[in-house]
Amino acid sequence: MDHPATHQTSSTTCADEVVASLGARLRLRRRELGLTLKDVADKAGFSVGFISQIERDITTPSLTSLIAVAHVLDRDVSDFLCQPRGDSALTRHNERVVYGLKEGAVRYERLSASFPGNVLSSVIIHEPPGHRDAPIAHEGEEIFFILEGAITVEIDGEVIVLGAGDSIHFPSTMRHATWNHTSETTVILHTCTIDVFGNTAVADDAQRAMDVIHHGKNKKQSGNTQSNKGKKR
Repeated sequence: MDHPATHQTSSTTCADEVVASLGARLRLRRRELGLTLKDVADKAGFSVGFISQIERDITTPSLTSLIAVAHVLDRDVSDFLCQPRGDSALTRHNERVVYGLKEGAVRYERLSASFPGNVLSSVIIHEPPGHRDAPIAHEGEEIFFILEGAITVEIDGEVIVLGAGDSIHFPSTMRHATWNHTSETTVILHTCTIDVFGNTAVADDAQRAMDVIHHGKNKKQSGNTQSNKGKKR
């Protein structure tokens, strides 16, 4: 499988490069809300040590872990991670943006599109050797399909090794984690029902824009009606 080169384009959801590290931005937002490390850890379902390591840039969270922390901080994941937009239903293997939180960490390729009512989020995950996710549980369901390499998956205490061509489908409410126990990068097709790309926020913004447009049209039509009534008199 040919891997596209890592690059960023104007198709990402955030326009400006953020200078501050992820950990610094998360810590600043936590303090703005007056939350302790324990507050965030308890609400996100992680250990205090894990949240502390993220804030000190010792550990790089996975996409789903970052979503959980961002939710506790009342922020969308796109406030902390630049992600490609899902404007097109079609993606080409040599044109997809490969992105992540930092070099050497887990990398992603967006597959799923964004449209009104869409539920599925899908990415190709490039998980480096030795990477281990923190256990997490959330609403929805998900599927892992191994494209290359192998990975250890732990679901509610059951440890399963998946190799190329293997897959697993489970409720996301079961506590789960992955670990690349190999010496090579493992490539995974991951599909889930959690809002990985902030599509809900995008849809809300679009709806608000439409409401403004419709409100303006209604005001204009109401004004025209009143004007016509005045002319008839």
